[in-house]
Amino acid sequence: MSDLADKLESILATATEMLMTEGNTRAAEILQTSTPRLEETGYDNWNGGTTIWTIFLLLAPTEYAKIKETHRKILEEEINNRLKPILSQFTDDWYGVTIAPRLDHNPEWRHSKNNVSRSTRQNIIDGLKIDNIKWNGKLDEVEFLQRIFDLEHLPSDDSRFKNAARDIWQHRINNPDDWPDDWIFDDSRFNLLNGPSDKFLKFLCEIVHPVVRPDRNETLKLVQDFNEQLRKEGWNLVEEEKIGGRPRFVPKQIQLDGGRSISRARSVADALEAGWMQKEIERLENWVDRDPALAIGTAKELVESCCKTILSKRGIEVPNNLDMSDLTKKLTKELKLVPEGISDEAKGAETIRLILRNLSALTKYLAELRGLYGSGHGRDGKHRGLEPRHARLSVGVAVAFIDFVTETYKERC
Repeated sequence: MSDLADKLESILATATEMLMTEGNTRAAEILQTSTPRLEETGYDNWNGGTTIWTIFLLLAPTEYAKIKETHRKILEEEINNRLKPILSQFTDDWYGVTIAPRLDHNPEWRHSKNNVSRSTRQNIIDGLKIDNIKWNGKLDEVEFLQRIFDLEHLPSDDSRFKNAARDIWQHRINNPDDWPDDWIFDDSRFNLLNGPSDKFLKFLCEIVHPVVRPDRNETLKLVQDFNEQLRKEGWNLVEEEKIGGRPRFVPKQIQLDGGRSISRARSVADALEAGWMQKEIERLENWVDRDPALAIGTAKELVESCCKTILSKRGIEVPNNLDMSDLTKKLTKELKLVPEGISDEAKGAETIRLILRNLSALTKYLAELRGLYGSGHGRDGKHRGLEPRHARLSVGVAVAFIDFVTETYKERC
């Protein structure tokens, strides 16, 4: 058998050449793309005994699934017929061919497109460990976990106790040094790394729940850290309501287009080292779908913050009572967003001027939209607000403006 195993590649290559010559390209392709495995699968005692071997041709699961069962049987027979005259030169044993799916190990297999991947979960957990965050906050660990899991019906790892609640109490409250502080992340009963995404997201929301973590600033910092990881998976923690004046967060899937705009806005804020802009971006992220009026108002404030930040960095004093139109005109003049030196002979000169002028005008329209539909103004009982798609348009306008002026500012430095 070892001699034949050493020759297996040459045997399969020869069979492939024969199949190609006959025009049987599909069977030849199976031989070329599969991973072969030779296995003893039986023994026949008749006439002195004969060993039975199977050559498994292992295909990627997606490729295997494309072949109908009837066609697969035909392909196996065609390949087997071409292998027989080759194998008969070396052995009297019996050989058969079976096309089968290859076992491909994908560590993310439990996580579908809309789920939170294992790698992102690990990053969030690592961040908690690095910052030495006490995941259960002000509650003891049993109280915290009971908010998410039915501890009374989860098994105990200690034979002395009948459920997880007593088990955890014994080893983390009665004897707190029995288990490490981060034991929860490795406990298969809770399976935070590989279990359902809704449980993991619920776990994160409970970490920042007002009852668990009353410190608002600490909560917002944690939410920002969580969202930096979650947004690439299409998720965010957003404010649902306030409890005792403090926000309670819930998981929400985000629009990918909005996510790209928000991501670009963050890059702008990082480039300007503008912490206040980051807070406005966080509000945009949380409210663009839930409260379009607030998002529209925040988009306008984001533009204001960007303009004031750049002017301040350029040493230009900005009066507090300057409206949006005058503010952007001041920035336009300072950065020369509408250059006077474009020659009329230059190809597309008028188009360039119009684009640059309209970019500045966008901020005026954004301010008007905010006045009509945004936050900060009372409404009568018949008022109808805009929808999330309008809010996303406002956010896109704001991000287009701050992106361009920031790039221009960096070039002028």
